Amino acid sequence: MISVTELRNGTKVEMDGGLWECLDYSHLKMGRGGAKVVTKFRNMESGAIVDRTFNSGEKLQDIYVEGKKMQYLYKDGEDFMFMDMDTFEQVTLSPALVGDAAKFMKENTEIEVAMYGEKALSITLPNQVILKIVETDPGVRGDTVSGGTKPAKLETGAVVQVPLFVEQDTSVKVDTRTGAYLSRA
Repeated sequence: MISVTELRNGTKVEMDGGLWECLDYSHLKMGRGGAKVVTKFRNMESGAIVDRTFNSGEKLQDIYVEGKKMQYLYKDGEDFMFMDMDTFEQVTLSPALVGDAAKFMKENTEIEVAMYGEKALSITLPNQVILKIVETDPGVRGDTVSGGTKPAKLETGAVVQVPLFVEQDTSVKVDTRTGAYLSRA
């Protein structure tokens, strides 16, 4: 158990029958009466965000979330198949859990899966991935002065803006957090 005064951004707790992550907190001291802690929590299962106010003496049940290295194997219909790198067990994760990360996952990519017991809560991709451009318009000579960009479709289906000089069948480095082009690989 932890006191609500020990809450920090990223602290994970169990309350109201669910698993929650603290997004924001502030200590509020009124002129009369006890101090209060105003928090913002995100439900780790549904993604819902709620604001909660606690008295300074209240306690919450903290949880331990373990990070496991897993390898993305393939997509089975709507679901994604992963393999635990330690036990070699296969795990199926839903599209809701994978979310936008699916745009940058290609087969055999190693990722970090946050697990609480046997339940997967979220996934974290590497900050940068190298992907091949499968479709883009050709660059026109003389257009490089403006420093413009053009859309390019990657092998995973994601579309990113790349400089005009980048050609089709080129491998590029992409930031998975923002979806931005970083450099040629």
